[in-house]
Amino acid sequence: MSITLYNTLTRKKEAFQPIRDGKVGIYACGITVYDVCHVGHARSAVVFDTITRYLRRRGYDVTFVKNFTDVDDKIIQKSHEAGGGIADISERYIREHDEDMDRLGVARPSFAPRATTYIREMISLIGKLAEKGLAYEVDGDVYYAVKNFPGYGKLSGRNLDEMMAGARVDVNDKKRNPLDFALWKASKEGEPWWESPWGRGRPGWHIECSVMSQIFLGDTFDIHGGGEDLIFPHHENEIAQSEGATGKPLAHYWVHNGFVRINSEKMSKSLDNFFTIRDMLAAYHPDVLRLFLLQSHYRSPVDFSEEALAEARTGMDRFYSALKRIKALLALPSAGAEANPSGLSGKDREMYEKLSSLPVHFIEAMDDDFNTARALGHMFEAVRLMNGFMADRTFVRSPETVLLLKTAQDILIDLGGVLGFFRTDPHVYFEQDRDREAAKRGLDTAEIETLITARQAARSARNWQKADEIRDILAAKKITIEDSPVGTTWKFE
Repeated sequence: MSITLYNTLTRKKEAFQPIRDGKVGIYACGITVYDVCHVGHARSAVVFDTITRYLRRRGYDVTFVKNFTDVDDKIIQKSHEAGGGIADISERYIREHDEDMDRLGVARPSFAPRATTYIREMISLIGKLAEKGLAYEVDGDVYYAVKNFPGYGKLSGRNLDEMMAGARVDVNDKKRNPLDFALWKASKEGEPWWESPWGRGRPGWHIECSVMSQIFLGDTFDIHGGGEDLIFPHHENEIAQSEGATGKPLAHYWVHNGFVRINSEKMSKSLDNFFTIRDMLAAYHPDVLRLFLLQSHYRSPVDFSEEALAEARTGMDRFYSALKRIKALLALPSAGAEANPSGLSGKDREMYEKLSSLPVHFIEAMDDDFNTARALGHMFEAVRLMNGFMADRTFVRSPETVLLLKTAQDILIDLGGVLGFFRTDPHVYFEQDRDREAAKRGLDTAEIETLITARQAARSARNWQKADEIRDILAAKKITIEDSPVGTTWKFE
């Protein structure tokens, strides 16, 4: 089996063939560090984290680069408001970004370069573009001459003449062409600056990614990606800069994730319709947020709502409930050595074969353009099979039972790891979930646990009336309890 992925550049699925056997280079555009991250940022982060995890699972040595834009108009404005320098603002929000990503289970990239570290290399690249007639200077500003690059528009599918016809022309603009974009900006009062052949100034936004991708991955690398809002103009301009300077393709595959939407609009700070990652993680377990973001194909938009998050929470509860029960059953007293798969027969053999086929189906789904929605369907099928298996028999811890339970547990944890799930012990997951829900409802989990313990004592003493009274008290608080051979569990309705 081979991996296929949708290439924005060619507008079709293609077989994935890395430039170097066994190695993959990925560059994903990171955030501009002037504020905390929102759920839209989480979508892109989780998508490329999952792609990277999966490629590594398939045996590739992946170098993943994700940059920080740490000089920008918004950062400068924020620094003026705060009364400090741009480095103070950048350091603060890079630190908060990393904390959010760590909590969300997003692995750190191989390299996380900052734009201001590579100003010299940006100046050098701009110089090359000027030598090739692709850049020109006006009063200390340097612009890219779009009309001189024949391939402009190939990523976004836009026609240059049509873009020209629709462009607004400002008679006071210093640009020769309204579509030309800034490579270098002359410094203004109160702004940070660096010396350059064109005077003091700072780089434009697009040039930084051309330089940093080249430094860490070379002139041409495998996958370039980010949110679909970056296709134009950012990624289109990167292609013009990089390929204009080197004459080589910038990336073989372009991968873009869909937006997180609220009321059919993109979630963004500029529209003031965003929810921060930290706000979401205060209300939901990280795995719930990851499931919410991965239950749709990465190229599809995700509609943000409380209902959708509640569904994701229910789905993640199903995973953790199965893992919790499996773990409890495996802790029961042993009844002999573990069975050998070849010795299974009847229903046990059938169950083992069904479980063993799930990783194959999971890989088939992920090989098809990283289809996490279909891959999750196979994981839920594993849970359905095991729930039926565990409900259909009286659990003496037989060798056959142990084998099937361990097989299911190993498969779920292994496949879940590809999607960044199950970093939490099942018991802790439900404790944390109950604590979050109790806080929302103004209840005390310690008081609830005391009632549960009292009910168990009443049941042990065969005081059924007292046990029922406590159940009614809990029901009034919208708490349901479930008794099983391995104990009593409770959850909020």
